[in-house]
Amino acid sequence: MFEALSEKISGAMGRLQGKPRLTEENIQGALADVRTALIEADVHVKVVRSFLDDVRAKLVGIEVPGGVTPGQFALKVVSEELAALMGGLHQGLALDGRPPAVILLVGLQGAGKTSTAGKLAHWLKAQGKTPYLVPADVYRPAAIEQLTTLAQRLGVGCYPSTALMKPAAISRSGVEEARRAGADAVIVDTAGRLAIDEPLMAELEAIKADTAPREILFVADGMTGQDAVNTAQAFHQRLGLTGHILTKMDGDARGGAALSIRAVTGQPVKFMGVGEKMENLEPFHPDRVAGRILGMGDLLGLIEKTQAAYSERQAAELQRKIVQSEFSLEDFLQQIRTMRGMGSIKDLMGMMPGMNPAMKNADFDEGKLKKIEAVISSMTPRERRNHQIINMSRTNRIAKGSGTRGSDVTRVLKQFSQMRKMMKKVSGNPAQMLKGMFPGM
Repeated sequence: MFEALSEKISGAMGRLQGKPRLTEENIQGALADVRTALIEADVHVKVVRSFLDDVRAKLVGIEVPGGVTPGQFALKVVSEELAALMGGLHQGLALDGRPPAVILLVGLQGAGKTSTAGKLAHWLKAQGKTPYLVPADVYRPAAIEQLTTLAQRLGVGCYPSTALMKPAAISRSGVEEARRAGADAVIVDTAGRLAIDEPLMAELEAIKADTAPREILFVADGMTGQDAVNTAQAFHQRLGLTGHILTKMDGDARGGAALSIRAVTGQPVKFMGVGEKMENLEPFHPDRVAGRILGMGDLLGLIEKTQAAYSERQAAELQRKIVQSEFSLEDFLQQIRTMRGMGSIKDLMGMMPGMNPAMKNADFDEGKLKKIEAVISSMTPRERRNHQIINMSRTNRIAKGSGTRGSDVTRVLKQFSQMRKMMKKVSGNPAQMLKGMFPGM
């Protein structure tokens, strides 16, 4: 996420590291590089100008506090201003009041509204809510079927709309049905267009009038920049948006939409999609995103991902096994599957404060994880519990069963032995433990 932007801004701020003091000259040089990075990321030009003015005002002529270097102070100021630009603190959904709270998802075609509706339902369900889905996109082929299938998979209610019905009637009846079903949140998936047109806006205004939504969220493709911001502004003027959801943030999003959309519309980004799975929707925390852009990591985000994947008892048991050298291939297989569910290894590395930039930017071949998983899955339970019993004949059988070569099996066993030793030494250091879990990648 934001890889190109992060690299360029971090490089610009690196020019101030080691400087004995901040001067107008060296500040101007660093900010010129920051300006170039933001423009290349397609951040709105007015936003760039305002941001740089705010940073410059807090750096030029300021006495650096004791205990920090000029470079550290400048990094802190830029981080705070980036977070402020994106809204400061996380703003959640407005779900208080008489249920059900209606959440209207709007945006252009192709931004991912339907899948986002499913992800938002999954997130609400994980928060103890009872969501209900309403498919109101009668124009895109299979949109209703797609959302109905997602609802069945998630185990949530879904209004049985058809393509012959009117969107406003679907939305109105869907909210009533959700109320009868005891739902406390209704997510309405509306139609999009390739571009803004009057019929679309009139239709959305009718849906808004009939459902009185508590949230109107604009779903924007995070890979875009000023185009998404301009479109969001047009939607806001007609509908009165309450927030945004950025999709496709798991790739190298340029960052233009994330850094501009709140400043231009005045409405916060509330969530971001970071993958294709239903669980890949995260609350948007401006301060954490700013930290990741500046290469400072996102430790709180990493902790939340870990807490969602591991219970306290599981974490304690894993720690005990590592310390007492009882960590087996069975445990390793479980860790691989758990961590793959948390996101890409590269993204997890990027969330770690203090991680070597070379490690953050390393090209992790996650296909190797699948090969390791195949090798371990082809072992018997006894072999996974005690890998030392694996001899040549067992190695050949495991290789045949996993579709690999004997040398691949031997390499996995060798790396596992090295990893166990390393993990025991650094069991209190999550960054080094993660590095140790995947040697050679």
